[in-house]
Amino acid sequence: MKAWLPALLRLALLVLLVAFIASPGWFEPLLRPLTENGAPAIYNQGSLLTLTLLHLRTVLVATVAATIVAVALAILVTRPAGAEFLPLSRSLVNIGQSFPPVAVLALAVPAVGFGEKPTLIALFLYGLLPIFENALTALTTLPGNVMEAARGAGMTGWQRLVKVELPLSAPVILGGIRLSVVIGLATATIGSTVAAKTLGEVIIAGLISNNLAFVLQGGLIVAALAVLIYDGLSAIERYAARRMGRETA
Repeated sequence: MKAWLPALLRLALLVLLVAFIASPGWFEPLLRPLTENGAPAIYNQGSLLTLTLLHLRTVLVATVAATIVAVALAILVTRPAGAEFLPLSRSLVNIGQSFPPVAVLALAVPAVGFGEKPTLIALFLYGLLPIFENALTALTTLPGNVMEAARGAGMTGWQRLVKVELPLSAPVILGGIRLSVVIGLATATIGSTVAAKTLGEVIIAGLISNNLAFVLQGGLIVAALAVLIYDGLSAIERYAARRMGRETA
């Protein structure tokens, strides 16, 4: 029973999340005590389902872009020809963490305008560091005997990278992606301050109207998404680690 309990809790959370964003009216009695002066308990300025999907799309696009760039940089600096670029690469991926997200949005808006684009830029910059550092660690700590066997088998540098290095590094890289996604899910909410369609709209509407019910439902949806996606990516990471362990055994 204890072994199944975490899975049951995750399933219950998933069911509640889907039910809430699909039919939020069912939960109005629970949120009604948090409102004042007859204010609506359920966000009524847009569809929660649509905002959730747009929120996830923004995070997905930014994470995919950050993954491609970060992994490419890690591969570059772990090759003999690119080792000298390691300090520069570290400086570049640290840029996003050096500025608050609001500052990145403020700098991006004059260049690309309001909407989703400045939010994508902020999430992209924030997502680079954990993916780059994990990819760098994975590529520089590969088992020496495996790499020697790959060279002894006559593999070219490209073949070693594609068939040996990246597959063995996948679990650690996935750990960086997992962290980047969770950061992105939370950070994306501030994108609504520059007219991006995210769940931040619900939270901001609640803050403006002093409606705690709006703030709570926006925050809870983001938190539930973060927990479920984190657990899902953790499961994929563990599966990849077990598979790589069997193949190298």
